[in-house]
Amino acid sequence: MFTGIVEELGTVTALELPDASRSDAVLTVSGPLVVSDAALGDSIAVDGVCLTVTSLPGGGFTADVMPESLSRTALASLAVGRRVNLERAMRADARLGGHIVQGHVDGVGTLVSRTPGERWDDLVFETSPEVARYVAEKGSITVSGVSLTVTGVTATTFGVSLIPTTLEATTLGGLEVGDPVNLEVDVIAKYVERLLGARA
Repeated sequence: MFTGIVEELGTVTALELPDASRSDAVLTVSGPLVVSDAALGDSIAVDGVCLTVTSLPGGGFTADVMPESLSRTALASLAVGRRVNLERAMRADARLGGHIVQGHVDGVGTLVSRTPGERWDDLVFETSPEVARYVAEKGSITVSGVSLTVTGVTATTFGVSLIPTTLEATTLGGLEVGDPVNLEVDVIAKYVERLLGARA
């Protein structure tokens, strides 16, 4: 489990995408902080996607990316040199600074507008109705691994405001209109729907 509080900006140093011989991908990311206490088999969220460490080259880690993750996330659009948000799995005795994040991406969104404020930016993302139905104003959502509060929502869009720290410490500060992002909705909303559906 994660919290959506990015610990470090990492850099993609190698990426083997699917080809005729394989349907999965292999991703290598530099991130000295997140690998400082990492071991094989540990979980690290890369842009909000929970990945398992398979090797630890100096100052970074390698992870396999399964076809399911490639089809549901924006990881396939990464390239060598791209910056990514990194977070280690939450410790049981740590503060939950963001919200409960599983690292299981529900879908991909697209930045459709960006409005600078005095010290913040207002962003609007578009997503599918299947994802947007779980998004609530003043609720939580994870955008590329960053825990954010929703400022507004429609049938296919939602807005967030980014404070200076988020602009500086995550990849969201450099997003441009048209860029894809990984989205994970609040897991509580999905469980509530499931329970109410079974009850009906």
